[in-house]
Amino acid sequence: MIGLLGIAARNVTRNWLRTILTVVGAIVALIAFIMLQTVLTSWEVGAEYAAKDRLGTRHKVSFVMQLPKRYIDDVRGVQGVKDATWANWFGAKDPRKPDEFFANMGVDAPSFLAVMDELILSEEDKTRWLGDKRGAILGDVLAKKLGVKVGDKITLQGSIYPGDWEFNVDGIYTAARKSLDRSQFLFHWSYLNDGAPEGMKDQIGWVMTRIDDPAKSADVAARIDKMFDERDTQTVTMSERNMQVSFMAMFSAILTALNIVSLIILLIMLMILGNTIAMGVRERTREYAVLRAIGFLPWHIRFFVIGEASVLGLLAGVGGVGVGYFFVNGFVGKVIEDGMSAWFPYFRVETSTAVIAFVVAVALAALASLIPSIQAGRISVTDALRRVG
Repeated sequence: MIGLLGIAARNVTRNWLRTILTVVGAIVALIAFIMLQTVLTSWEVGAEYAAKDRLGTRHKVSFVMQLPKRYIDDVRGVQGVKDATWANWFGAKDPRKPDEFFANMGVDAPSFLAVMDELILSEEDKTRWLGDKRGAILGDVLAKKLGVKVGDKITLQGSIYPGDWEFNVDGIYTAARKSLDRSQFLFHWSYLNDGAPEGMKDQIGWVMTRIDDPAKSADVAARIDKMFDERDTQTVTMSERNMQVSFMAMFSAILTALNIVSLIILLIMLMILGNTIAMGVRERTREYAVLRAIGFLPWHIRFFVIGEASVLGLLAGVGGVGVGYFFVNGFVGKVIEDGMSAWFPYFRVETSTAVIAFVVAVALAALASLIPSIQAGRISVTDALRRVG
């Protein structure tokens, strides 16, 4: 069997130009597949790495509608709640870079740092921020993008809350979990509330809650929502993971399209491999006939064809995964994390994606060889030897 596999592998070298072009074409297709799958896995990273002991509470109708600020005190009194904080979307831009989108929110700094414990801030920066009403902290990605450092002043132009808002950059944070956006701009909700129009005061966007027992998250969520059922503003509470999933559901059409494109790429790869294998079988028809004439069985011939195809798939898999890893993790991932951190805080090829890509390459090569191998095994010795070319 090993000898037969060696013969099959040597057949790959019969036409170096065709082999190289086929492998390169398959590698390009595989890199495109890896890229698309990395987009999908990176998009889901927020749900995958979401805290299991954290809940989110928002307005029952829509995420963009606000809640009364007094709700936070009610939530903190619910059985099973260990701590709670809130945030409010600000919706402002840096006038120096008006096309640069980044999340900017007013938060309750002390409780926010306690609940969002994956946010890493030095003690010096933390002390400075907590004592400065106009203070703000930025993720390291955003700070680099906006070209600011601790001690700088920055002015944002509000849209939801009109006007020019001046902030002191009190700290730069990093993340201990892949799901945390490192391009956020966080400042004191009290500063926002003091400067908000009268009709927008004492309103919060959503509540984030840390609970005692993750296994009872559904019960705690039900208690929170039941408490507000009879009030003018009802809520919906869910785990952080489910909140991330519900957010991703808004883009389900895009995600489905990416999956479809991935399948099309694999079909193209299948056709590339199938065409090369079929050409090789046609060229070696007389050789296979001679092998049959000297005693080789039909399954030997089929094994040669499938073995040659598998070697092509192996070469494409190693090349595609290797180049894809370097291309995404060494270059594209960093660019996307820096430029699109709000959507992709973590953009890297997962090990599972690499394994799937490699297995798919070898499997598609073997699949592409099935029909040519069956045809090769059915070769009539006398008919094949009569052929001139």
